[in-house]
Order: sequence, then C-alpha cells, then structure tokens
Amino acid sequence: MTFASIPNQAAVKQLLRQSVQRQHVAHAQLFRGQEGGAALALALAYAQYLNCEARAADADDSCGHCPACTKTAKLAHPDLNFIVPVTTTKTVSKDAVSSKFMGEWRAFVLDNPYQGLNDWMQHIGAENKQGNISKDEAVQILKLVSLKAFEARFKIVILWLPELMHPAAANAVLKLLEEPPPATIFLLVSHAPEQLLPTIISRVQPVVVRPFSEDDITAYLRDHYHVPEVKARQVAQLADGSLGAALASRDSNADHDYFEFFRDWMRLCFNHGSKAADILKKSEEFQKLGRENQKEMLAYSLGLLRKVLLFGIDPKFVPHLANGEQQFVTGFAKFVTPRNADLLTKELTDAHYHIERNANAKMVFMDSSLRLGGFLKI
Repeated sequence: MTFASIPNQAAVKQLLRQSVQRQHVAHAQLFRGQEGGAALALALAYAQYLNCEARAADADDSCGHCPACTKTAKLAHPDLNFIVPVTTTKTVSKDAVSSKFMGEWRAFVLDNPYQGLNDWMQHIGAENKQGNISKDEAVQILKLVSLKAFEARFKIVILWLPELMHPAAANAVLKLLEEPPPATIFLLVSHAPEQLLPTIISRVQPVVVRPFSEDDITAYLRDHYHVPEVKARQVAQLADGSLGAALASRDSNADHDYFEFFRDWMRLCFNHGSKAADILKKSEEFQKLGRENQKEMLAYSLGLLRKVLLFGIDPKFVPHLANGEQQFVTGFAKFVTPRNADLLTKELTDAHYHIERNANAKMVFMDSSLRLGGFLKI
C-alpha cells in the first residue's frame, strides 16, 4: 500500500515521511484512530515506505515497483509480520494463533484495509466468539523477533488491536519494547489505546490518526466506486468519519435518497394541520424502508439538522453542501434555532432509540412527526 492510495491524512503522512528522511524512526509506534479509519492503512503504507529499495532520500512515497514494494503490497514480504486477534473456528479448532490465519488476514486486508474487528471475526467464521491475542501468542511474538531481517532493512511487526492482548502477550510485548531487538520496528494499531498498559503507552511514539472528513469519504466513494455525488455525501455523513462504515453501507442504501425523504418529511411536519393524510402516507413509506434503513435515515436526519442549525448561526460553519441540500438548508435554517434545536434533536434521537428496539415504525414516525411539527413553530 502506498501513501497516495489513502485519502487525505496529509499531516500524518508528512510526519511519517519525515521520521524516515531524518533517520529518526522510533522502534515502537502507536497508530491510534477510530475503527474504520486510516490507522491500519497508514501503518501498511509506512512499512512499505520504510523498506522500499528504490526510494529516493526525499521521496514522498514508496516506489511501488521494487521487489520489496511488490511483496509488501501483497502482504507477503518475509520481514512484514502481523499479530492479530483470533479465536478457534471450524478450520482452527485449537491453539488459535495469528500465524494460522495469515491467508485469511491477507485476503481480508487486501480486500479492504478499513474494516473492523467484527468484520474480521465474520471473515474467519468466528460466529459469536470474541477474538483476542492469546497468551499462546506470547511465545510466537518472541520467536518472531528472535531472527534478523531476512532481506529488508527493517523487520516490521504490526500488532492490530493490541488492546485485546492477554496479559501474558502484553507482558511479552512490553519486554520487547523495553529491550528492542536491532532493526525491528513495532507498529501498534489501536482503536482503544486507553485500554493498553500504561507501561506500553509510555514506550511507544504516538501517531494520532484523525477520522476521515465528509469530503474525503465523498470523494473516495465517487472516484473509486462511482457512487453519485449526492448519494456519496449522504453515506459519508452517516459514516461519521469511518471509511469502513461508508464502504459497508454504500450498497445497502443505494435505492434510498435520505435527503429527499427528510426534506419532504419536514415540509409535512411543518404543515401537519392540513396534511395529516400525507403524513400517514409518509409513515407507510418509512415503514417500508426496513429497520436498518430506518435507523440510517434518522441518523442522517440528525446530521443534516445539525448542519441546518450551524448554517443558521453562520453559513461559514457549513462550507460544503451538496447541490440539492443548499437551497433546502438555507430556507429551513429559519425554523431551526437555538430555541428549538435541542427539542428537535431529542425527538429524532428518541425515534432512533425506539426503532432500534423494534418499536412499531409507523407509530414512531407518526408520533415524531406531530411533535416535530409543534417544535418547528416555537
């Protein structure tokens, strides 16, 4: 993986490049970021950059063509090692350690490096079991770093989700961080670094990976998956900075235009006194969406409502709006103010809560519509 293949993240990429160019590469680094973010992708791109054989001293990226880059891109370089959470499955019925799942891991990451733990557990057929980095992995970790690099400048060990380490594995890693083997670099990729041992935190250099912006996700979906701009932005808004979530949902809601639904809904709510029959018809439309799409629509509604409020305070707070949203947000901002914003937000949040707990969708929608209509006139 190259830095160029990862959307934006310019500041982190520059930090990583400079550490190599200035020969200040820390032996242990902690890539900390949310699930579905760029932490794992950046660690992979950094590993490739470190061991690239044809990279110029001031190059912004790995060459992508030398033998080291080719092998690393396929996750098949002998000096690129992984420790990941696993559990027993139908194919691995005992002694579950990372090395027994490397084929599945390569396929998983090469398909999409922005996935999370649950995606990985489903990929290996873990069913309802919880994955972890077991105490048996401690011996594997020590064996892994006991040998020198085979052919690259650095032996690289990527620990994905180290917060799931068994205490024995955590202590083994701590020992290695305290007395690092020569030419070995540990890249820890964590979604919950606060769960790591403080002694481990104190021995790693932090690399803070920020969530993807709405524009980053929109552009990625549009350019790589040919998702229409309006739909890509709706998915990006729902994803809340997680490219993994956006990729997972890009097809599930492809037939639903949440903006159009929300716009028409708010117009009906505002005029509910004379259009009760239309609200009833809209509630039937809402019911037909299905529970997951109902939840997504309400989540989208909350996000758009926030944009409306911010736009009303100062349009500079919402610099990017899809073409279809601009006119609506400008007009709707007159009715969403600090006086009623909390009431509107709470109503949509409560509706999401009830839908999530299998309440009757039609009744929830009708009740919320009547309440929202009242709040919009405050």
